[in-house]
Amino acid sequence: MRSLTQSLFVTALFAAALTTGLASPAAAQMELKIMAPAAPGGGWDQTARSMQQALNAEKLVKSSQVINVAGAGGAVGLAQFINGAKGDGNQIMVNGFVMVGALLLNKSPVTLDQVTPIARLTEEIEIVVVPANSPIKNAKDLAAALKENVARVTWAGGSAGGVDQITAALFAQAVGADASKVNYVAFSGGGESLAAILGGKVTAGISGWSEYEGQVKAGKLRAIGVTSEQRIPGVDIPTFKEQGVDLVIANWRSVMAPPGISAEQKKNLIELMDKLTKSAAWKEQLKQKGWDDAYISGDAFGAFLKKEIARVNDVLKSVGLVKS
Repeated sequence: MRSLTQSLFVTALFAAALTTGLASPAAAQMELKIMAPAAPGGGWDQTARSMQQALNAEKLVKSSQVINVAGAGGAVGLAQFINGAKGDGNQIMVNGFVMVGALLLNKSPVTLDQVTPIARLTEEIEIVVVPANSPIKNAKDLAAALKENVARVTWAGGSAGGVDQITAALFAQAVGADASKVNYVAFSGGGESLAAILGGKVTAGISGWSEYEGQVKAGKLRAIGVTSEQRIPGVDIPTFKEQGVDLVIANWRSVMAPPGISAEQKKNLIELMDKLTKSAAWKEQLKQKGWDDAYISGDAFGAFLKKEIARVNDVLKSVGLVKS
């Protein structure tokens, strides 16, 4: 017969095996607040709500709540997060490429140096669309319209200085038009920009593939091209490169924690993101949204962020959006 000590040891091993992969005790009791610093409908909002669904489905937190705070390319939400969530290890904020450019363009008094980098979650290729009845059929037509009168071509997209505006500027630059004169109309939410495109209020729209996928498949929007090196698997839309336009760019989205959190709180949040991104529920969200897994966390993400801020600053200066 096994001794009592042996029995207890086996029981402990069995219990440990059952809990492998589950949230840590700290995370499992977490009442998490997820800020999306934009209006409902856009990429940050979709990311926050996809996180919420996966976290709840996998029981990785006790509860989760999404809060929308729109304005100034995320600067309004960022300021509120910095001032209102300081030291709170139960709050996170979704952000990404868009915020990096918007803060630079708007000369924001708050910066990403004031928050705690946790993880990059996803990347998404940009797509340019026009209304289905537009005379613009492809990248060549769009390039011709820009070279004829760059200011007459209006673009709808997300916040000023974000990946959408940078994409428009880089397209103009690549086809020989004056990128500093691009006529870009910024919207704080995906729903508003989509309405402007469908209503013919603008010439073209720029966003991630997931935001326009339904309207393209329904025949209400025409896809002009995607900004990837290769075509998106299973999606019959040409890249700009194969149409002769040297334009490759990807949007990324990430998670930040407030300033002033402890090393233990930061560790708990990184562990939570580790478990989230490995979960079946999150992988299903990526598949549904057409997002690419681009997960890096902790110090690796912090180093990436510093390089990306410098890169975006250089691009914005080169196209005249930010003065040297």
